[in-house]
Amino acid sequence: MKPDHDAYGREIYAAFQGEGFFEIIERDDGYVEGRAENSYFSEFEDWPDYEKKAIALARGRVLDIGSGAGRVSLHLQSRNHEVLALDNSPLALKVCRLRGVRNTRLMSITRLGSGARVGVFDTVLMFGNNFGLFGSFRRARWLLRRFHSITSPDALILAETRNPYETPRSEHMAYHRLNRRRGRMGGQIRIRVLFRRHRSPWFDYLFVSKEELRHILEGTGWRLRETIDSTGSAYIAVITKDQ
Repeated sequence: MKPDHDAYGREIYAAFQGEGFFEIIERDDGYVEGRAENSYFSEFEDWPDYEKKAIALARGRVLDIGSGAGRVSLHLQSRNHEVLALDNSPLALKVCRLRGVRNTRLMSITRLGSGARVGVFDTVLMFGNNFGLFGSFRRARWLLRRFHSITSPDALILAETRNPYETPRSEHMAYHRLNRRRGRMGGQIRIRVLFRRHRSPWFDYLFVSKEELRHILEGTGWRLRETIDSTGSAYIAVITKDQ
């Protein structure tokens, strides 16, 4: 990613330097949303209960996809896991290293399993709604098959997402309808990150219901074992290999 396009990394790095935090996301229908709550640096005791329950399932060598500022990687390192923190943001990975994450890799999720040497993992983590990085129905199925090739026989995927249809907001429901008219999944949003004068490229990010998740997994070599639910629309899918 070009430095001028790394708006996400710049906001993470600014927060790390004590400049405060505010994240702005623009959707391709013109909807803009900001948040000042900074969970990227949260300590384990401040994590929501459903994340604490899910992270206890992690085992063996771990791939932390979309590692951000490294909160999950640091927690797992403290539990003596070997962890590889993966992100496509150079500045986010710089923050990871400055905070003590030992192993990082600058890489897009699409390069996993394509010959890039990352080794074999027992757990794949996609916390912080990072199931969304799959982007679309078709790309999710393609990447899940790739994940199959870089994971051990009894591997787990712990993937956080949210049911996009559990919303009272009319602008979100209208966007779901727009997506379906465009031949996309309702929760397949196209967004970019804004930070000061910096704009990330537009990218697709995928939110799915549990029924949609099961449909995505069919025929990929993976199955949904269970979900760990939050008090809202977010949940973590515990995904295992078909036996």
